[in-house]
Amino acid sequence: MTTEPDAGLAVAVGGEDPELSGRLSAELTTFNNAATGADDEADLSVRATDGAGELVGGLTGWTWGGCGGINMLWVREDHRRRGVGGRLLRAAEEEARRRGCDRMIVSSFEFQAPPFYRRHGYVQVGRSEGFPGGYADLHFIKRLDGSEPRSRIRVVAVLDVPEEHLAAFARYEERVLALLAGHGGRLEQRLRTGDGRTEVHLLSFTGRDGYDSYLADPRRAAYRAEELPGVELAARVLEVSEVQPPPAAG
Repeated sequence: MTTEPDAGLAVAVGGEDPELSGRLSAELTTFNNAATGADDEADLSVRATDGAGELVGGLTGWTWGGCGGINMLWVREDHRRRGVGGRLLRAAEEEARRRGCDRMIVSSFEFQAPPFYRRHGYVQVGRSEGFPGGYADLHFIKRLDGSEPRSRIRVVAVLDVPEEHLAAFARYEERVLALLAGHGGRLEQRLRTGDGRTEVHLLSFTGRDGYDSYLADPRRAAYRAEELPGVELAARVLEVSEVQPPPAAG
């Protein structure tokens, strides 16, 4: 059964709307708390000032359900490279621990502070591509309880498809990629050439066991037999890792 939209519904687009933001935050908090049983969401902030009381840096974030998150971290230009950012970060982590958190998460554009977070023990667990300037947004986690975060295994699959089998290949891929979640995997990125004959998939898995179980899943072979019986696909599968740029001189 299809529900008809409200005939009197009006949709308005605007800019900043504090009232709307507050209402949405309250409604989503209520929904999230009911779904998870965690009702300890709280804001987190750290402020650094100089002898004159002027702001030289700050951090804002949140804690909820055993996790701490960083929204923004900024240090005034004349106080950078003097350890202020590290002090802000350590203060936030200590407060998160005090509130019962065992991990912290943060995202940072490539042109912002990934090296800073890595130096302080954060491990990259994902990336989102396609931002202005060709940059990516990198996602990090740090364990606060001393345990090591599980680095994801990343795999690149390059597949060449005969032109006459493109439609069948598309059906096969949709079915196979749907299996990823059941093995702790996800499709990070999917690229296709203009003629549709070559696809590149960046996959990641929570661990080696998940990757191996995905490869051994009998449904992959069954789908292949159903959609592409007797068709040979040229494929390369490479396990890859991120290459960090050398530190800047000086």
